[in-house]
Amino acid sequence: MSLSSCCNGADLSCHQLHYCDLGFPDVDLNGSIAPTAESTLKAGLHVKARKKYVYAKKKAFALFVKDLQSINASPQTGHDGFMTWKCCGQEFGDLRTVHKHVAAQHATDVLQEAGNILEEITTASANSLPCTDYSDNNTDASTELSWSNHKVSDWLPDMKCYRTEDLTSEPGEVLLYYCYCDISAPQWICDWQRALCNLLHLTGKIRTASEGINGTVGGSKVSTKLYINTMLSHPLFNQMNHEDFKRSDGGAHCFPDLRVGVFHEIVPMGVEPQKVSYKETAIHLTPEEFHKRVEKYLSSSQEEKDTILLDCRNFYESKIGQFQNCLAPDIRKFSYFPNYVDQNLDFFKDKTVLMYCTGGIRCERGSAYLRSKTLCKEIYQLKGGIHKYLEQFPDGYFRGKLFVFDGRFTISSNDDIISTCRYCGIAWDKYKLCSTPRCCQLVLTCLTCLKEGLTACCATCQEKGLTTQTDLCQQQFKEECECTDMRPKIPIKTV
Repeated sequence: MSLSSCCNGADLSCHQLHYCDLGFPDVDLNGSIAPTAESTLKAGLHVKARKKYVYAKKKAFALFVKDLQSINASPQTGHDGFMTWKCCGQEFGDLRTVHKHVAAQHATDVLQEAGNILEEITTASANSLPCTDYSDNNTDASTELSWSNHKVSDWLPDMKCYRTEDLTSEPGEVLLYYCYCDISAPQWICDWQRALCNLLHLTGKIRTASEGINGTVGGSKVSTKLYINTMLSHPLFNQMNHEDFKRSDGGAHCFPDLRVGVFHEIVPMGVEPQKVSYKETAIHLTPEEFHKRVEKYLSSSQEEKDTILLDCRNFYESKIGQFQNCLAPDIRKFSYFPNYVDQNLDFFKDKTVLMYCTGGIRCERGSAYLRSKTLCKEIYQLKGGIHKYLEQFPDGYFRGKLFVFDGRFTISSNDDIISTCRYCGIAWDKYKLCSTPRCCQLVLTCLTCLKEGLTACCATCQEKGLTTQTDLCQQQFKEECECTDMRPKIPIKTV
């Protein structure tokens, strides 16, 4: 095993396991210092190499676990990519048990590999090659690796046992996920994601940045399962687990193509990540905890209310689905959210804020921004967003449809329709894109009105009709019509 073939062993921290906690004792049962293989190895190191010892031990452990990995066929489908670990004639179904086994039975093998890794690092330093200074205080393997020096192909799953039909079969699903973490080489992650999605026949949109990754991809259930397993196998994303991937019915057809890129922020809030970091986020509430908080909020009398149920999404989303009695700012983009907060500071003063969004990502930095104002009494956010809430409370306090940013536009868990057709006023919640090619607005127009030719978002666009060239890409133009002019960029609103 070489230094370049890093851990591919799945979620290394989902059970709060740390390599330094998995054995390799320096002290015997009587409490006296024993000359173990580990202490002997450390004693023989140069002082600079000792600083890299923790990294080498963790790295060696990860490499060992990776080699035990095997992807088995599921009895139900035959091609589901079910992951297990095999060692010493045993099969392990989760990382906790295989970690304990390796720590107890293969400490010598791991230490030997750690020595090889240290030798590689020392040799690289001696030859004046760039090498990160791994100190004993740095326990995050994801920040210790220069991914730009690694081959993307080393981190792609083995597809020998899969057919093209397995990767393109229906019904499929759509995954929604994000992970905030420090990434030193976002372009490498971008290239890896593009190669991975192409290999698995996935479409969708993925944003990478130095602060993490944000994606929504669609494909067959075989492909999405392989995608999740591959993501969890990467040390950069080892704090994630299967629950961090929100699933819904769909597939590759929900997106026109695959778009992967490097951006300044993984969700555009328009504030420097260094100025307002995701690390300053609010307290996360599980769907159960959030449900109880909302229940208490809705049952309290108006005079006693010191709580704000805050929707961090844009007006397209909140218009067709929202929590009861929420504050839904009439903003067109999330990048307007900081200005909305700044212009309504008095409204948030001394309040308890319950925040929510689609999948949780906008609340991460949105709550951090609100916290930076030091006005609120308490700030909480819904972990996993509306998506996770609806999985557990389909008939809960969120009513209407959940807006999604793909060809489906919405997904539903209840039959409530809280919005109306903009032309005739009947209950309607199915969006269509405005018929004017230069406009990117969405319009709620019922089937009857559509048949009458009412297909635009406003009178201005309706008058334009289809005279503009229809082959122009709508995304090249900003929203410039009556709808945009009449709506204030930063509304001042109270519940």
